[in-house]
Amino acid sequence: MLASLCVNAQGDWTRDYKPFRIAGNLYYVGSYDLACYLITTPRGHILINTGTTGSDTMIRSHVEALGFKFTDIRTLLTTHAHIDHVGAMAAIKKITGATIMVHEKDAQVLADGGRSDYVLKDSAFWFEPVKADRLLHDKDIVTLGGMQLLVLHHPGHTKGANSFLFTIKDKQRSYRVLIANMPSILDDTKLPSMPTYPDVGKDYAYTLKVMKDLKFDLWLSSHASQFDLQKKQQSATPYRPEVFIDRKGYDASLKSTEERYAKKLEEK
Repeated sequence: MLASLCVNAQGDWTRDYKPFRIAGNLYYVGSYDLACYLITTPRGHILINTGTTGSDTMIRSHVEALGFKFTDIRTLLTTHAHIDHVGAMAAIKKITGATIMVHEKDAQVLADGGRSDYVLKDSAFWFEPVKADRLLHDKDIVTLGGMQLLVLHHPGHTKGANSFLFTIKDKQRSYRVLIANMPSILDDTKLPSMPTYPDVGKDYAYTLKVMKDLKFDLWLSSHASQFDLQKKQQSATPYRPEVFIDRKGYDASLKSTEERYAKKLEEK
């Protein structure tokens, strides 16, 4: 898995992708595969995920191409503290001065640049360390400019992995949006426990259970490939939020992960 991640890092992780409006004041500003989301408000903006190291330049160009000021980003969030989602966090913090908020169980990994991650030990997955300004917990609410994002702790992939649930409005209707941290299992993860993460198996079981019960209209994820962004977005031009209504795809993704979880438990 480590080798395959390195290959992706040189390809779809850094491959440019045209930014676009998903629904209401929610925009896609990430790369071809690393999903980054901009939520705009009258009091500044929220950026969820920053892509890998060096992605700050791409994200800035995307934000500005959409007509917004990059320096108006006030809040930085992430679905989990791996290089492909927080690699540019420190750089964007320096430019914008935004408040970094991360789940408390991923705070140490963020602060040491990935060196204490329980499975990604190779230096290829280290990133510029940065300290969180606010520690998040399950069911916390992140607010800015009228937006309220519910933090949902979905551990396993990392100890502090989380999803975000919130409402977006346009002129036609409101949408309940889930930015899901899908609980993928790396090849090097051993279940039911690992030396520095003894409860990893229990956490995956918990996450797979609670994610089945989530209610939403639109769902997105940490990687574009996890929710077929390119295929859906091709039919979304110029603006069709409804293409991201895909409960069937969400349930299928969870089922596939559940099957992988069962196989990992059987490995010796």
